[in-house]
Amino acid sequence: MKTGKLLFLLMFANTLILFAQKKTNGTVYIEHPAIVTVEAMTQAFVSGDSAKVASYLADDFKAYNGVGTKTNDKGQDKASFTKGVNRWKNALDYFSITRSKGAYPDAIDYKKDNKDEVVWVQTWEDIKGVHKKTGVKVNMPVHRLYVVNKDNKIKTVISYTNESVFDEIGKSFVNRTNGKIYNHHDNINSVRKLTYAYENGDLEKTMSFYSDDAKFYDINEEFGTSLNKSEITKIWQKFLDDYEIVSIDMIGYPDYLEYEMGEGREVLSWWNYHLIRKSDKKKISVPFHISNSFDADGKITSEVAYYSRSLLSAK
Repeated sequence: MKTGKLLFLLMFANTLILFAQKKTNGTVYIEHPAIVTVEAMTQAFVSGDSAKVASYLADDFKAYNGVGTKTNDKGQDKASFTKGVNRWKNALDYFSITRSKGAYPDAIDYKKDNKDEVVWVQTWEDIKGVHKKTGVKVNMPVHRLYVVNKDNKIKTVISYTNESVFDEIGKSFVNRTNGKIYNHHDNINSVRKLTYAYENGDLEKTMSFYSDDAKFYDINEEFGTSLNKSEITKIWQKFLDDYEIVSIDMIGYPDYLEYEMGEGREVLSWWNYHLIRKSDKKKISVPFHISNSFDADGKITSEVAYYSRSLLSAK
């Protein structure tokens, strides 16, 4: 009995400790005048109304980049921030800032260490637009923290977002090369050899040009789905069973692109398949565009086929 009482007292004491560890520090509001101010300023920003934006800002306003790397960042003052309003409006078509799906702002009225009686507003939003000069699409989430003073003016804003899209915009202002284009290359030779091996029904030789882990994509299938080497071999064998290949003619000439970025290696080729469907002896011509990715050893690691499947079943 004493043991039972002791256990009860210990459990009761632990419960008291757990409750003692919880302590409130203010109130979180889903509706608050500070939220109204923040969202009104945001919409004025989107509309390019710099004077109206300024009316929502305190005289000692500062804006900070939450993911910046500056040490001792002094922030962007009110005059500089309002000057940037028109730059956004003028730089982007279809410019918008809206609440992220399922998200809403919070206003937090802290009690501890809040002698100035400020309210913190946190938002989760999506910035969207298309850069007018470069055509780069802007579609990025942004998390912002605002400090709103007791006069309901925005004193501080701290923005957190992935800025890689701005890097792409900056790079797109000038012409840049990204490797070389060849019209003769051993990888082009490989594509020709495998195609003509297939024309002659030599599927074993055709498949020898692909790596064991190669992936095969078909424009007629759901985007992103692929087949492995074993699966595509069966499909290509069935094609040979169902169609007589009269000839496969090259259209123009293949290009081999050797990219600097990512060290990509891609052969782009265009073909016209002249076929006879064995079931009804119908003559069919089907244009194909093939994109083959190569590894450093000259093996094909990925293939994407672009063609109209409906042509194969045409009456």
